[in-house]
Amino acid sequence: MKRVEPAHPDANPAIVWLGFIAMCVGMFMAILDVQVVATSLPTIQSALDIGPDQMSWIQTAYLIAEVVAIPLTGLLTRLLTMRWLFVTAIGLFVTASAGCAASSSFGELVAWRVLQGFSGGTLIPSVFSAVFILFPNERQALATTIAGVLAVLAPTVGPIVGGWLTETYSWHWLFLINIPPGIASAILAARFLPRQAVDPSELRHLDGLSLLLMATALTSLELSLKEAPTSGWTSAYVLSLLAICLASGGIFIARSLRRRRPIVDLGNFADRNFLVGSTLSFVLGIGLFGSVYLMPVFLAFVRGHDALEIGMTMLVTGIAQLVTAPVAVALEKRMDARLLSAIGFALFAIGVGMSAFQDPRSDYDAMFWPQIVRGVAIMFCLLPPTRLALGTLPPDRIPDASGLFNLMRNLGGAIGIALIDTIIYTRSEPLGQNLWARLQAGDLGTAAFVGAPAEIVSSHSGSFDADATAMLDPLVQTAASVQAINEAWLVVAILTGCALLCIPFAKRPALT
Repeated sequence: MKRVEPAHPDANPAIVWLGFIAMCVGMFMAILDVQVVATSLPTIQSALDIGPDQMSWIQTAYLIAEVVAIPLTGLLTRLLTMRWLFVTAIGLFVTASAGCAASSSFGELVAWRVLQGFSGGTLIPSVFSAVFILFPNERQALATTIAGVLAVLAPTVGPIVGGWLTETYSWHWLFLINIPPGIASAILAARFLPRQAVDPSELRHLDGLSLLLMATALTSLELSLKEAPTSGWTSAYVLSLLAICLASGGIFIARSLRRRRPIVDLGNFADRNFLVGSTLSFVLGIGLFGSVYLMPVFLAFVRGHDALEIGMTMLVTGIAQLVTAPVAVALEKRMDARLLSAIGFALFAIGVGMSAFQDPRSDYDAMFWPQIVRGVAIMFCLLPPTRLALGTLPPDRIPDASGLFNLMRNLGGAIGIALIDTIIYTRSEPLGQNLWARLQAGDLGTAAFVGAPAEIVSSHSGSFDADATAMLDPLVQTAASVQAINEAWLVVAILTGCALLCIPFAKRPALT
């Protein structure tokens, strides 16, 4: 695929920017959709009379379809061109959003969510491909920043948007808000994105078996990660899914590496910088998705806040991102991407680790500075690794590489959330038992952490009577959950810090 040209020979940079901004709007809506729906699942469950054991499929169906679509972006770009892939994808996303809003049953909603997830999944890597295809080197940092800010801002503002829409209007508006901006971005993209001829001959090289193997591997991996925390990592169901994932994934990799025209070019991982950048993307997925997941869990189940209050608290991270973005752009043009990546991941690990010392009374004030540190760090965890991964590749390899790069972040997020859930599910009970033992020994420090009256615990030895036990039990359970959440924060911080180990292996990319 040759480097694309502007839509018109006399097109000025503003035309190209308009097309790119239209793509960013579509990507933002696709990412936002996941979070706004997550905050209002109980409302949807009640409205459609969905069983508790089925509710999670509203999100799981979207995420599985999305993770299958992301690596196919390169193939679809070669087939449809960047312009028509985006217009088609955003059109399907808008149609599926309308279908979700009009759904009257669980099955109907899940079917539309699959289409919504598949179409939305191609929008994210398409935008990051466009950065390196549409713009010269000196403009790529700014374009990456715009895309990056919107990509990480969407999960942050999602709880506010979802909570406000549900409380002010109805759950249908969680999907209807996608329609106006989706239509607008489709029109602008069709008008202003560069034009290329569609190449239907690409279908002749489509490897259907590889496509099936890849979809099977990714689907079984997502399902196993969803079930492992509750069913257990060694349960027959989870082990069976992981075995299917390994078998189909292994055959897919072997088959793809042998083919001259694979559906996904895994050869990109032979590029050292792409491999390092993708590893950083994977680790960022653990930290970014993990932090966006842990904060609502704590604020909802420990502090009892609703979606709108949670969103207002988490907005601090988004504001810090926006303030830092211009600084990140300026530094990215002047400093080694490896050094900026190291600074970013070190800061992000510190920001995550700062949240590992919460108690049951922690709220906005206690979460303020950890969010500031993470918000400042995020842009340095996104911009330089994106340049490391994609900035030195030839244009014809970028769509495939962008799909893999973004897939790594999503897989990191899925694995991170599964790990967090496992820690919370398995550690809460033993931590609770430990708290009871300390309270029974008269430990006033533990009493202060739990929030128990000092006069009940002081100088106490042995079991509490029935009244004291009934009063202390909910406090101990909450405190144990907080300790488990703190352990999850600490594990995510350590994993994020491990990203620093791979950065020295990258080659120094050219400055912009």
